Amino acid sequence: MDYVAWLKQHCEKKIVSAEEAVSAIRKGDRVFVGTGCGEPQHLIKAMVQNQNLQDILVYQMLSGTLSEYVDDESFLNRFSLKLFFISPLMRKAVFKGNIDYVPAYLSQIPGFFSSKLIGLDTALIQVSPPDRFGYCSLGISVDITRAGMQNSGTVIAQVNPRMPRTLGDSFVHVDEIDYLVLHEEPLGDYLPGAPEEETVERIGHYVSQLVNDGATLQIGYGHLPHAILGHLGGKNDLGIHTQVITDAFLPLFKKQVITNRKKSLLPGRAVASLCMGSPELYDYLDNNPTFYFAGSDFVNDPTVIAQNDSLISISSALEVDLTGQVCSDSLGYLFYSGIGDQVDFIRASAMSRGGFSIVALPSTAQNGKVSRIVSHLSEGAGVATTRGDVNFVVTEYGIAELRGKSIYQRVMELAQIAHPKFREELIEEAKKHHYIFSDQIAPHQEDLIFLEDYKTSLLLPNGKTIEFRPLLASDEFEFRNFYYSLQSQSIYHRFFYHKQLFSHKSLQQQLANVDYRRNMSIIGLTSEAGRQEIMAIASYAKDSEERAEVAFMVREDFQGQGIGSRMVDILDGIARKNGYKGFLAYVLRENRSMLHILRKRYPQSKATAMGDTVMLEMDF
Repeated sequence: MDYVAWLKQHCEKKIVSAEEAVSAIRKGDRVFVGTGCGEPQHLIKAMVQNQNLQDILVYQMLSGTLSEYVDDESFLNRFSLKLFFISPLMRKAVFKGNIDYVPAYLSQIPGFFSSKLIGLDTALIQVSPPDRFGYCSLGISVDITRAGMQNSGTVIAQVNPRMPRTLGDSFVHVDEIDYLVLHEEPLGDYLPGAPEEETVERIGHYVSQLVNDGATLQIGYGHLPHAILGHLGGKNDLGIHTQVITDAFLPLFKKQVITNRKKSLLPGRAVASLCMGSPELYDYLDNNPTFYFAGSDFVNDPTVIAQNDSLISISSALEVDLTGQVCSDSLGYLFYSGIGDQVDFIRASAMSRGGFSIVALPSTAQNGKVSRIVSHLSEGAGVATTRGDVNFVVTEYGIAELRGKSIYQRVMELAQIAHPKFREELIEEAKKHHYIFSDQIAPHQEDLIFLEDYKTSLLLPNGKTIEFRPLLASDEFEFRNFYYSLQSQSIYHRFFYHKQLFSHKSLQQQLANVDYRRNMSIIGLTSEAGRQEIMAIASYAKDSEERAEVAFMVREDFQGQGIGSRMVDILDGIARKNGYKGFLAYVLRENRSMLHILRKRYPQSKATAMGDTVMLEMDF
């Protein structure tokens, strides 16, 4: 028996036309409308066309169909729109003041309905055809739709055979529905335009460095976070617990990059509450047991999300200030999008064992005219995510890690990933705000993307992995800690005297000398409980046009494991690229380990005794 026959047999009196159904809406009603691509377009149009409806309040999260009417004065005289999130189609109307924005965390909106903080009279929803037991699925729009329906006096459902039957906590029995409108039409689609390709390529590269195999991901709403997914194809056994599924996920499912095997909450299932994409994606979701759809009060609840170990939240922002405050819902006084799921997932990732958050954004806006890393948020801009919540911030110029960092450290981390042409200005503004030292040097005003080629790693005999990369201006604090972690004998071997102080001034001088070409420093980093610390440093500095002076230090507990040799190899390759013919080193006679490493690496080196010191000349 097909679904139409089943409905006529079991609840024929509920089957009405859209015009009849919306006539049940009364003047002054508060009407909830389903979300995004799953909104009941046919019902919405019938409601708008019913001229008897006056003074209607409409609550919706992501709105599409109503964008066709928001410039019509007669529509605005009859309907007031209250949106929890501003879709691109609605921004112009919001900027004009024709729509009211309700800032709220997605996890809390269902509670607003159930507590009657926001009262509802009628719900317009869209469902799949019922099964033989009378259960329809909310399909691609479960999110706040379930709560909106359950807390409305009257429920009107458009039954559309094109709505996929999603599994999980997505089912609605026909007994819960007052009016059934049988109408087939294409679902809404969401095919976002890609951000600038090179920018996405670079941001995706940096994000992929942070995402480990087996992690569970949340991907925020927006073009950039979903474009980043295309750069995670080399990962293994990723899991998904996210608000919205888009077409960007499809290749990762089909290539079995996303398997959900390693998830600690609902293993084997991708958890979501909303889907926005193409007919191909909707077909893939239909009756697919890989997916578990549920309401936002479950999917977005931080205490639920945090049950996923290694939960990584990836979201975007409009601007980030130098202290780490994030604005994601407004351009100054103009409301642009919404708080949405960002705060729910960022806070949950901090509670997740091994979890963390990433806020990714291009470094500039308006075709490069303005920086998105700013000294202070724009006047009127809202703080969606506080400086205390932010962990990693990523632009096409690198990764800034803010968690546990002071304001001084945050300024240096964020200025370093700003567009090069804005870095000096940001540092000067930070000095005016007294965020940093008055003599602080600014990060290099050039694109240092070439430094990515100098990154490498080494697996130690004890199973630990050491990562090597160039020293950056933002490393000053950890640079200082490295020196103070060394034993006095190691300090003596490096500086030829028992140096006891490593002041800001002296470290600034060292950092200022690093130009990444004629003068270079490489650091070795080890990770402990998600925190990186420096355990080795190697440098060369110009001595003559053909030769550079080389030196290196390895923390005592990491010595004898090949780290010094590897760092000399790295510096050798960089020095050759920059025109040097060889190295020069001054080494204390008693520093046998350094002498051994250099002589082994350069067996033809020339040694000259100079009292307690040996001068080595090493040709490449």
